[in-house]
Amino acid sequence: MKDDHLSVYACLLCCALLLGQSSTLGAQENRWGDLGNGTYANPVLLADYSDPDVIRVGKKYYMTCSEFHFMGMPVLESDDMVNWRIIGQIYHRFAGEEFDTMSGYGQGIWAPALRYHDGRFWMYVCTPNSGLYMSTSVRPEGPWAPLHQVVAVKGWEDPCPFWDDDGQAYLGHSRVGAGPIIIHRMSADGKQLLDEGRTVYEGPVAEGTKFLKKDGYYYLSIPEGGVATGWQTILRSRNIYGPYEGRRCLETGTTAVNGPHQGALVDTPEGEWWFFHFQDRSPLGRVLHLQPVQWQADGFPLIGQDIDGNGVGEPVSIWTKPATGKNHKPKLPQSSDRFRSRVLSPQWAWNHNPVDSCWSLSCRKGWLALKALKADRLRSAHNTLTQKSMGYAGEATVRLDFSQMSSEQRAGLCCLGGVTCAVGIERTEEGLFLYIERDGTSTRLRSVPDNKKKSLLLRVALDDVQNVHQFSYSLDGKTFTDLGEPFAERNADWKGYRLGLFTYTIRDVGGTAFFTDFAYQINGYGPAKARRQ
Repeated sequence: MKDDHLSVYACLLCCALLLGQSSTLGAQENRWGDLGNGTYANPVLLADYSDPDVIRVGKKYYMTCSEFHFMGMPVLESDDMVNWRIIGQIYHRFAGEEFDTMSGYGQGIWAPALRYHDGRFWMYVCTPNSGLYMSTSVRPEGPWAPLHQVVAVKGWEDPCPFWDDDGQAYLGHSRVGAGPIIIHRMSADGKQLLDEGRTVYEGPVAEGTKFLKKDGYYYLSIPEGGVATGWQTILRSRNIYGPYEGRRCLETGTTAVNGPHQGALVDTPEGEWWFFHFQDRSPLGRVLHLQPVQWQADGFPLIGQDIDGNGVGEPVSIWTKPATGKNHKPKLPQSSDRFRSRVLSPQWAWNHNPVDSCWSLSCRKGWLALKALKADRLRSAHNTLTQKSMGYAGEATVRLDFSQMSSEQRAGLCCLGGVTCAVGIERTEEGLFLYIERDGTSTRLRSVPDNKKKSLLLRVALDDVQNVHQFSYSLDGKTFTDLGEPFAERNADWKGYRLGLFTYTIRDVGGTAFFTDFAYQINGYGPAKARRQ
């Protein structure tokens, strides 16, 4: 990399060594993303973009990630690999009874691969129970073709397609439980496998295969060692079936970045190389890091910086941004929403398959309408609309109109993770009550006086450094009153916690809750100013 990279990093490294580091979330320097001065701080996206795959097409970069039981998989676009915008989703629902009955937590889409070939974008993904799927699109924002099931099989994970110079297509994958790495021949249209596959590598929790061909070598970039404790291995061979020689190219080393692995090698038109990977950081999930890459004389990449001199890269904390020729103001993916569009903004994802007849953006302009369906608790409620939590701290506020809620209906704002917590309105035969819910236990706290607006504001203040979060409400839009005790979140079902809007009823038929002016203020990003995206 450039000399200025090394000088900036050397100065920062000295500071880091003096201050010391810790493996806890709160002890790490609370800066992230674009710093606004030509550098960035890792994580480059402090949100749950787990198992990221990133490609370059021309001078733009595109990313997708695992979403498991959330519908559906986002596509993001960037000019500089640091500032990202969500431009679309690949699918909006997934076949399977478990996704219609709210019982598919932790299942669904695992570790997709995104590729560009023959003028089209291609996405491949496995589910643990139903097989290998693919989709294509001419435009990254879509529309994407309906998911095509390539193989109906249980126990596959982490696929990646590859089209060789002679046109022959291949697909690599591993098995649930991680390993071995298996390569199949595939039809040119990518819709069927042509053989039973050949095992080319076995290693400790080897998964997440990504293909690259460079300088006449076939490279396999694979994570090993497990989600929270792993490292990145690079394999290479003159033959796609091996034998492969390998190097450990990125590890935790002397840093506090646990499990730096599973992601994508990407080049720029100018010849720089970079590596995206995740880090497991509860309660936010698996957050996105960006590392510089240097190809060594032995033909293997050094990812990050070799701080301890053992020949293996370690994650960098602050680094010069990629030299893409683009100079943007720091910007986060979308989050806030006034619901003025007739289609959902792409940052939103349904928890499991939505019931499309029971939500609307058009029946009342500027409002999201959710019609309550029967459930015994929030975790089982259909049509809970979620988005990723972001950053070390912030607050999310939404206005809830309760005028058309029916008796025994609940609606509100939630944090959906290892702990299911919510604040909202419960309507009963005795009247309206503010209530909180935690893991299925609901508590009415105080009655709500009927007001002319028949609405109120709900808010959650988020502190992911201390992992302490607090619900509050306001009847006048000015003064907020805390409701319930502070609570902690945690990762669960392979995901970090999410913010959500919900309604459900314990009766067979429910009314409608309306939401508007969802405002998500994210503190501490980049130049350390609160941002409402």
